Amino acid sequence: MDVDAFRAVHEHEWARLRTLVATRHLNGSQADELVVLYQRTATHLSALRSAQSEPVLLDELSTLLVRARARLTGSRYTAWRQVVHYSTRGLPAAFWRLRWWTTGAAAFTIVLAVVSGFWIVGHPAAQASLFGSDENIRQLVQSDFEGYYSEYDHASFAGRVWTNNAMVAATCIALGIAGVPILFSLTLNAVNVGLQGGLLIEHGRGELFFGLILPHGLLELTAVFVAAGAGLKLFWAWVSPGPRTRSQSLATEGRAMMGVALGLVVVLFVSGLIEGFVTPSGLPTWARIGVGSLALLAFWLYCLLLGRPAAAAGETGDLEERYAGDGVPVTG
Repeated sequence: MDVDAFRAVHEHEWARLRTLVATRHLNGSQADELVVLYQRTATHLSALRSAQSEPVLLDELSTLLVRARARLTGSRYTAWRQVVHYSTRGLPAAFWRLRWWTTGAAAFTIVLAVVSGFWIVGHPAAQASLFGSDENIRQLVQSDFEGYYSEYDHASFAGRVWTNNAMVAATCIALGIAGVPILFSLTLNAVNVGLQGGLLIEHGRGELFFGLILPHGLLELTAVFVAAGAGLKLFWAWVSPGPRTRSQSLATEGRAMMGVALGLVVVLFVSGLIEGFVTPSGLPTWARIGVGSLALLAFWLYCLLLGRPAAAAGETGDLEERYAGDGVPVTG
């Protein structure tokens, strides 16, 4: 085959196909012409491949056909648009659906932490049993608690905190089907925070405790509560699947909750930055707590303004139907 002659004969058709592909709005006759030119160009490409034509021309026509095929099939979403859709619809809807589970986990933790804090105050024997000698307690209160936040450089500390908390959140969700590990984890965390808080408050270091815990803790603990709520919701999907089979219920909620785990990675990244750079900074206590409060407010506005309407419209955080696979029809 004389490739140059072949190109000279059909170049005008390929140029026209490029024009149609680049046209934003096609009328009926242009759409029909696009189909015809697509088919002809596909035949041309096949003939050129059989003749082992020059690779540059083959690549050029292959790319043109891919673009034309995408225009003809009208692909619903690009990968980037899927990310945007999930970030603005699916994920906030999943967070919003967890709001009562999150509230329950938060209430359980706060009550247990307060009870633990009150219990440790005025009980020297319990303090000695849990924290060691008076010297150990003095060191914890005077230096160790505060020193923890400045032990490493800011970037390294933020990275360590982020990876650790992201792993904890993912583990909470992954083990949520058993139910008990979630309650155990919340209890351990609540008691630990309550005991240390009570000890510092008793020794007149309450302002230091709240000044170091609240800036990052407001968002970080909220993320932990969301993860715990996601795990408990997954557990409940197994206990009470409703009209769905247990396998359907677990699959549906499991996919949505794994998406929540990925979303919490971003939330905990922000929390880690605050803990690494804001908490140990020289800013006044009110300013550091203000930064943490603004981060928490931004999270809940994200859930409220984007999540509530998306959930009301039927978004759950699960995959689209075409990706989620077939399910057995159910009633109710």
